[in-house]
Amino acid sequence: MAAPDKPRQGTLVLVPNALDFGAPELVGLDAHLPLAVIQRAATLTHWVVENAKTARAFLKRVAALAPLAAPLQALAMVELQRTPPGAAELSTLLRPAQNGHDIGLLSEAGLAAVADPGAALVAHAHGLGIAVDPLPGASSLMLALAASGLNGQHFAFVGYLPVPDDARAARIRELDAWSKRSGQTQIAIETPYRNTALFAALLKHLAPSTRLSVACAIGWPAGWCKTHTVGQWRQAAPSLDDRLPAVYLFHAG
Repeated sequence: MAAPDKPRQGTLVLVPNALDFGAPELVGLDAHLPLAVIQRAATLTHWVVENAKTARAFLKRVAALAPLAAPLQALAMVELQRTPPGAAELSTLLRPAQNGHDIGLLSEAGLAAVADPGAALVAHAHGLGIAVDPLPGASSLMLALAASGLNGQHFAFVGYLPVPDDARAARIRELDAWSKRSGQTQIAIETPYRNTALFAALLKHLAPSTRLSVACAIGWPAGWCKTHTVGQWRQAAPSLDDRLPAVYLFHAG
C-alpha cells in the first residue's frame, strides 16, 4: 500500500513594501514593485505584519491592481511585536504555514526582515523547515549605497547609533577609524525626529576628509542623495527635515 501523501506545507513569503511610507502623495504601487510581486501578494490570505493599519493600506494599493483572494476584512492578519518574541509566539505565528497556508511577511517600508523585527520569524521558519520565498523589491539601504558613490563592495550596516551625546560621539569616531583602516563603508539610520541631532554629530566627530553621504526620503518623489567630504558639508550643511526618513553613509578609506 502506498504511503499517504504528506500534507502540503505553506511558505513564508517575504513581501516588499514601497518606500513611500508617510509620503503626502502616493502613486500607483506598480511604480515601486514589479507586477508579479503585486499579483503574488494578492493571493495571500494570511499575514504577519509590522502594523495592521498600514498593512491594510498596502493591500488596498495591491487590490487596485490585482484582485485579492479574499475581502480585506476576511484576511488573517497578526502584528509582529517589536520586543524580541519567544519561540512559542513565533511557532504560533507560523502555524498557518504548517497547516498548508502561505504567509506573507510585510514591513512598513522596503524589504521585510532587513533592519526589521521580521528577521526573527524568518530564522524560526528555517528552524521549522518552512520554505522562505523573498520577493524582489527596493531597500532604502541598498538604494542609498548605490547612489552614494561610496565603496559598494565592502560595507556594513551598523543600524542606529547611540542617542546620548558622549556614547554617540565615541561610536562615530570608532566607526570612522575602522572605515579608514578597512576601507569599509558604514551605513547608519536614525528615527526621523533625530535627523538634525545625528547629522550635526556626524559633522562634528567625523574627520574632515571622510566622505559623508545623506540619502533623504529615498524612493519618494522628492527624495535626494548627496555626497561630500565632511569638510565640504561643514561649509554649507543643509537643514534636514525631522519628519523624513534618512540613511547616512560614510567612508574614510
